[in-house]
Amino acid sequence: MLHKITALTLQKKNRQRINVFLDGEFAFGLDRLVAGWLHTGQEISDERIAELKTADASEVAFQRALHLLKFRPRTESEIRLRLLKKSISPDDVEEVIERLKRNQMLDDRRFTIEWIENRSALKPRSRRALEFELRQHGVDQEIIQDSLAEVEDEQLAYQAAVRQVRKYQDFEWSEFRIKLARYLNQRGFQYDTIRDVTNRIWNEIHETESTPQT
Repeated sequence: MLHKITALTLQKKNRQRINVFLDGEFAFGLDRLVAGWLHTGQEISDERIAELKTADASEVAFQRALHLLKFRPRTESEIRLRLLKKSISPDDVEEVIERLKRNQMLDDRRFTIEWIENRSALKPRSRRALEFELRQHGVDQEIIQDSLAEVEDEQLAYQAAVRQVRKYQDFEWSEFRIKLARYLNQRGFQYDTIRDVTNRIWNEIHETESTPQT
């Protein structure tokens, strides 16, 4: 059955959507990109209407994903979960994810590398803590392991200690050791790493090659 488009109007609350009127009555709304080829007086079939609605659902899902990516990079898992929570069909969700990947807007490996680099520069923490954080974002374990392959805990701990040590540099050795060790422990570092870095930092501050006996 054919229907005649009698009007196309912008929606008042969302200027990115078009109201489609068929045979003198409101029929449905479409994203502007989907409605781009329609014009008043055009006749469309029920099959074409179904295709337009399918394309619209896909475009709505894609725009939701773009909105999420405006705030920060996301992983495939994060995009998938957020879209499914919006009652978007699994098929549309997977189509959106593939479209984002084709356009290089979604890349778990790049996300992981950037996460590690940012953490190392701003808030250094242990490999174990980084791995936990990345798993929380839904990154595949193989990608995590590959990305952390050349990351050394001692260097991460040293970076973390350097950022904090000015608060402790006037302390006596026993208090210095306790304070810095606690700080590094809270960031997931192991005892041996904490001991070595604490000794190294103390020696650098006091320009000595040995730490006091405890």
